[in-house]
Amino acid sequence: MADTSSAAEPVETPPARTALVTGASRGIGREIALGLARAGLDVALLARDAARLEAVAAEIRAAGGTAVVLTADVSDPAAVLAAVGQAEDALGSIDLLVNNAGAIESEHPLWEADPDEWWSVFETNVRAPFLFSRYAVPGMIARGGGRIVDLASGASSHEMPGGSSAYNASKTALVRMGANLHNDGFRHGIRVFELAPGVVRTDMSTGMTLHEGRTEWTPVERVTDVVNAIATGELDACSGWFLRVTDDTPESLKALAADAAEQGVAATARRLRVLPAGSNDPQARAFTKR
Repeated sequence: MADTSSAAEPVETPPARTALVTGASRGIGREIALGLARAGLDVALLARDAARLEAVAAEIRAAGGTAVVLTADVSDPAAVLAAVGQAEDALGSIDLLVNNAGAIESEHPLWEADPDEWWSVFETNVRAPFLFSRYAVPGMIARGGGRIVDLASGASSHEMPGGSSAYNASKTALVRMGANLHNDGFRHGIRVFELAPGVVRTDMSTGMTLHEGRTEWTPVERVTDVVNAIATGELDACSGWFLRVTDDTPESLKALAADAAEQGVAATARRLRVLPAGSNDPQARAFTKR
């Protein structure tokens, strides 16, 4: 892996002025969109439910912000291409893309899963972020760079108990895809962040067996604080990283990035790795340093 530490940045990406947020009609996506608008960004809101989106847009406009409402099937290439074009036309650019739209299957062990439902989770959690990034990044590069936030999960970094094999696999694939985009796009001013929001109280999280009886939830403000810091460029040294707001804050991440640069491990920090089977594992170095 090439050294992509902040000390070697070939392009300095300007702070974001505009953003496109998918899955913005409710839950975490809604809060991210509202948080970005409060920070002064013009925001394109995208989901399937136009009425819900209009309510979010009305809240932004009432506070003096700019909001554009877009509806699309996030797994349809033509629909995504059109939506990206509409957002760019309305806002003048997409400086920050937040791939928030996500799905989880009904909970069954893999051998009992419905194949179509299982694959539909990949359509939303992997294909959709690919499509939005595929169509938004060329414009970002042409304008001097941009930032992408993928809403990852704790399931991206470790096995999550319960019958959600599609969710686990898709969120892990999302992080791998983001790392690839970071590696290829960094020299062009593209900064990519895999952001796990912790366990925020949403319709999805409260419907999971894993969280039955939970009384402590991650405040969504921790998510919006990190996304807003990403928008300004404060966390560009963390591009390519897996972030988890349960423990990470803008301040702690900046300190970690400085430590990683000083120790010469910035190129491998917060990346997915296979754990070796003890110190005698012949693959130990390859697993941890690759």
